[in-house]
Amino acid sequence: MSDYGHDLVFGSFVTPGAGNPDRTVGLAVLTEQVGLDLVTFQDHPYQPAFLDTWTLLSFVAARTSRVHLAANVTNLPLRPPAVLARSVASLDLLSGGRVGLGLGAGAFWDAIEAMGGRRLTPGQGVRALEEAIEVIRQLWDVETRGGVRVDGEFYRVVGAKRGPAPAHAAPIWLGAYKPRMLQLTGRRADGWLPSLGYLQPGDLARGNAIIDDAAQQAGRSPQDVRRLLNISGQFSPVGRGPLDGPAEQWAEELAELALGEGVGTFILGSDDPDDLRRFAGEVAPSVRELVAAERDRGAAAERTPAQPEPERTPAQPEPERTPAQPEPAVAPQVRVSRATATGGAFAVVPTPDDGVRRSEQQVWDESTRPTGPVPDPERTYTPQEQATGAHLVQIHDGLRAELAQIHELIEQVAAGEIDAGAARSHINTMTMRQNRWTLGVYCESYCRIVTTHHTIEDQSFFPRLRARDPRLGPVVDRLEQEHHVIHDVLEGVDRALVAYVGSPDGLAELRAAVDLLTDALLSHLSYEERELVEPLARLGIA
Repeated sequence: MSDYGHDLVFGSFVTPGAGNPDRTVGLAVLTEQVGLDLVTFQDHPYQPAFLDTWTLLSFVAARTSRVHLAANVTNLPLRPPAVLARSVASLDLLSGGRVGLGLGAGAFWDAIEAMGGRRLTPGQGVRALEEAIEVIRQLWDVETRGGVRVDGEFYRVVGAKRGPAPAHAAPIWLGAYKPRMLQLTGRRADGWLPSLGYLQPGDLARGNAIIDDAAQQAGRSPQDVRRLLNISGQFSPVGRGPLDGPAEQWAEELAELALGEGVGTFILGSDDPDDLRRFAGEVAPSVRELVAAERDRGAAAERTPAQPEPERTPAQPEPERTPAQPEPAVAPQVRVSRATATGGAFAVVPTPDDGVRRSEQQVWDESTRPTGPVPDPERTYTPQEQATGAHLVQIHDGLRAELAQIHELIEQVAAGEIDAGAARSHINTMTMRQNRWTLGVYCESYCRIVTTHHTIEDQSFFPRLRARDPRLGPVVDRLEQEHHVIHDVLEGVDRALVAYVGSPDGLAELRAAVDLLTDALLSHLSYEERELVEPLARLGIA
């Protein structure tokens, strides 16, 4: 049983189909819009039915601004590592540090050979992959003097100039199943990326053990290797098997994989827009809540009963704690400019309220909002302490992205057409009636997500804040009151949906209701982040 303590990441695994390029790109854009962290594509350069993966990644990077991107996994035998290193670094620089490198030793050797690649045995493939990693890392290492020199069995680089370096520490993830590949993953890689469908019971535990042992023998920590997992399944009203059931079942099963098998990144293989929406809006937040709660309980159980925490006055800083597990290697956050979790000074920046209001109606007086205690400017925070505030921002960002998507759908419906980009990823050729039905289902789903989020906060999150620092009581009371107001606003959206579906004249009422929801929710989320991201770190609440 292993929990490496990694922050949870959720992504998509989209088929790079060439038959309908707009839909392929639209699914990638939707991945960002619904709040997922990562979009990936398989890489099979010999497959004429697929778009070239690196060309597609570049195009998607230009169409998005937040989501991270990677090949899942790159076909190394047809991608020379020195050129690949510069391709990855270039796209990472152009995208603002959003690119990871998935690598595979190769498969489908007949097709690779037909494209001019060299057929390798399994053992040769592993040795070639290790040489390629050395080439890539040397080319990215611009701090070392001299040229790149790798005189390998499969790859030779004799003095090539280094650079460019990626914008961030671009991770290298290996698609590995056999012992030699798993050992290489532990020695040299930043992540292990298998597919659940190719694994037998016990393979995750066995693979983790091999990777951990290899990492330690190489002088690394097992937590230096992120555990990623490609998954697939279907959503259904009742459970019929693993990852075949309602969102609640998915969340419980993925939480077990995170806590018991150490999986920190879940990548859903699906080209169904509704699957991506449910995965982002219902499964991912629930998994994060379940894992955070279990980790919090585990940390509490580690404390010795005979040595209770001493009482402190509010002005006293919280003493350093020994974490229940070694400090995790935190994966890049999806909003690296606002929600990083680094040690030292508090670095998680709340989302500011831009003051823009769409509706003339006001549901509360913002000037009466109470404020919490002023943070101690001398206090420092560990990455683990700051991660909870960063997580809150990420959850809110998912709600903001969903809200923006509702507005976009409304405008598409009002225009009576479907945009070839993002909108075509939701629906293909549809009539006006079907457009209205899709919009209604989407809005109803979003309202349910917001309500669930607020319920979790009211019943678990807020009582713990109030108990640990009574000075936060007025802020928590106000946030709970605003939750009730937002619930009433959501009821107004429901009523407007009924009117809209029943009459083409109902669009104005629906737009006004969603405008009011936008004003209330965005204002509320900014207020909550402003008042809570620092106390979450200071009070040690996960």
